[in-house]
Order: sequence, then C-alpha cells, then structure tokens
Amino acid sequence: MNIDLRRKNAIVCGSTQGIGKAIALELAQLGANITLFARNETSLKKVIGELNSSLGQTHNYLVADFSNPDEVKNVISTYAESISSIHILINNSGGPAPGLAIDADPDDFLIAFSQHIICNQHIVQAVVPLMKEEKYGRIINVISTSVRTPIPNLGVSNTTRGAVASWAKTLSVELGPYGITVNNILPGLTDTGRLESLIKSIAEARGISYEQLVKEMKNNIPVRRFADPSETAALAGFLASPSAAFINGESIRVDGGATPSI
Repeated sequence: MNIDLRRKNAIVCGSTQGIGKAIALELAQLGANITLFARNETSLKKVIGELNSSLGQTHNYLVADFSNPDEVKNVISTYAESISSIHILINNSGGPAPGLAIDADPDDFLIAFSQHIICNQHIVQAVVPLMKEEKYGRIINVISTSVRTPIPNLGVSNTTRGAVASWAKTLSVELGPYGITVNNILPGLTDTGRLESLIKSIAEARGISYEQLVKEMKNNIPVRRFADPSETAALAGFLASPSAAFINGESIRVDGGATPSI
C-alpha cells in the first residue's frame, strides 16, 4: 500500500489543536510538507516545531480568522500565487455553539455557513488550479457524524455540517476527472477541548456532574471510549495518499460504531 506523501504539499486548516493538529502531525509523519492555517500565530509557531521534518520536509503557516471570509480569501489567494503546487487540502474549522435549532438567531446560521461553506469555497477555488496541474488532489473535509444523524442540542452545527457534505459531494463529481478526490471524515466523540467544553455545557444544563455525563456518553459508544484525535488523523493520512485514488465523494465515520444508521 502506497501511503508515502513525500514531495506532497498539504494545507491543514484549524491545525493548532484537536483533530486538525493531529492531522498535520500525521501528514508530516508520512513525509508531506505542511502549511498550517489558523488564526493564532503563537500557536501556529508552536505546532510548526512539533512537525516531523526528518524526511527533508519544509513547513510553514498562514494566519487568518475563519470568521472573516474576506481575510481567508486574501491570505489563501496570495499564498496560492506564490507556490508551484498543492496536493492536499484539509478543511477543518471549529463548530458553532450548542443550542436548539428553534432557538437560534437566523444570523447564527449565516455566521456558521460563512465560516464553513464560504471559507471552504475560497480555499478550494485558490488551490484547485494547482491540483489540476499536478493531476493529483485530495480535498478532505472534517465534518461530523451529524451528517448521518442530527446530534441533539447542536441545531446550527447539524444544519451547517449537512451543507458542507452536500457541497463536497457535488465537488467530487466536478473534480474527479482531474485526479482530484473530495471526501469527508465524520468524527464521533473525540477527546478534544471542544468535546470537553460541550460536556461541561450539557452537564450544567441537565444538572448532573461532568463525570456522570462522560460515563453516560461512553456507554452509548460500542467501543466504550472516546476517540483519540490520532485515530481520525490516520484516516486522513490514508485518504490523502496515492492508495486512496478511487475513494471519492464519500463520508466516512470514525465514531466507534456509535451512529445508529447504516
């Protein structure tokens, strides 16, 4: 199986923590040159120092706030004009705040749509011409299992993640003829700072302890634990590789079997 990513250039969004950071570490381990893309320059510099460079890789970073699509567009467009090739793009951005869909302000949907769909679109439009030249492209979107089954109390997130999945499926048809695949990773409950924050919020709302809710949530997962971010990153590494060339337009769960649908 060929999962060698040497001489491949990858952009990893939301790569200073959690799943995004784990994917950046994994792709670097497989030999890719990594461009981190996030808003906190201090954190970006720290992660750069953690990336493997033993295979001759070079790594750098881009700074932009994904709540500002125009800033993202300007930064990625300028970067794409300055380089000769991009092979891998990981679209990954933090999800909207929890809450019921019925209670959400309409602007909450617009903000989330802008942060995910619009920013993703700006980045894809900047890098796809370079992928076409290389006849090699891997666009991987980190979304959520809510694409399969809506998650309670994540109304805005469920809606937005579904839109990203539909957008990605459409792109997979349009870009497949150029050797560019588009796939989605659907993480389940993963041991990240965002999950910790969500558990605290839900536990408080229900009037139960953090520990009690953690136990309850793990009991609803067939493997009885949360995922480690590296386990999701391993799938990203495979999907980014030459061996995954015929996997296109898919949404693949990494959830320990928790999602009830087939």
